[in-house]
Amino acid sequence: MTKRRLKIWITRVQPAADVTAERVRAMGHDAVVVPLLEVQVLPDVDVDLRGVAALAFTSANGVRAFADKSGERGLKVFAVGAATALAARKAGFKSVLSADGDVLTLAEGIASRRNELRGAILHPGALELAGDLSGALEKHRVEARRLTLYETVPAELTPEAAEMVGRCDAVLLHSERAAQVLATFLKAHPAPHMRALSLSKAVLKPLSRTHMAGRAFPPFPLEAALLNLIDR
Repeated sequence: MTKRRLKIWITRVQPAADVTAERVRAMGHDAVVVPLLEVQVLPDVDVDLRGVAALAFTSANGVRAFADKSGERGLKVFAVGAATALAARKAGFKSVLSADGDVLTLAEGIASRRNELRGAILHPGALELAGDLSGALEKHRVEARRLTLYETVPAELTPEAAEMVGRCDAVLLHSERAAQVLATFLKAHPAPHMRALSLSKAVLKPLSRTHMAGRAFPPFPLEAALLNLIDR
């Protein structure tokens, strides 16, 4: 039996949205790229690396924002997952380790190597973070610092874009922040026929009271596993 060609709404920020869209199209589906979030880099941020032993990134956006602000590429990098690790390698970092999990998994991975670290872990990221990496590291007695480089703000959807995404069969969600914006959008533009496919259970929390055709998340927070949910 031939599988049905589906319309899949890609909500993540650019340039990652286009990468995901290519993968969705390679699966034989239509990718509708309408990001729910935009990244705004904060001006006049001072990057102080004194006493820093390693960097920890919980998103590819954090990697790109740091790379734009600093030329440092010699520090060891701990990444939350494969996509973030790939972004770090593309930015020029040589020593990159991926936790292939969530923030708590990343903290545990860093803590397991604390005897190798001589200094603090610097976590460059957004104004609003999906998880408390610094707090998790401190519980493991690992010194941690936050560096706020950008914020994610809701993108403005035109009436045409709102109508287009309303016809989608499923929406892909890579962050809890995107799910929050989607929940607000669906109050004004209900789509009870649409499935929400998210990177993790935590990402789905803002949609708990939203009427949708279904919600699902993969056993591992990897995009490949997320995309496998489309045909299920």
